[in-house]
Amino acid sequence: MKVRPLHDRVIVERVEEEQKTAGGIIIPDTAKEKPQEGKVIAVGPGRKDKDGKLIPMDVKKGDRILFGKYSGTEIKIDGTEYLIMRVDDILGVLE
Repeated sequence: MKVRPLHDRVIVERVEEEQKTAGGIIIPDTAKEKPQEGKVIAVGPGRKDKDGKLIPMDVKKGDRILFGKYSGTEIKIDGTEYLIMRVDDILGVLE
């Protein structure tokens, strides 16, 4: 990928959820919601504070994260869909 996010933005690839429920029922594509879990693909350098000092990012490339349902902007690069969002839109890091 040839995209580098600026400032406090990250590029995220959605992680697909399980296709079945715990009871074994298969969920059709039309009934599924978009996943709110993803993998960080690229990270910007960070945000600058009032004095111009760089505040480092809390996430790094490869982290699995949780984000809000309507967070980010969808982009398509080389046929793959990604989200680009601010680090403030990230709710947590899965460990």
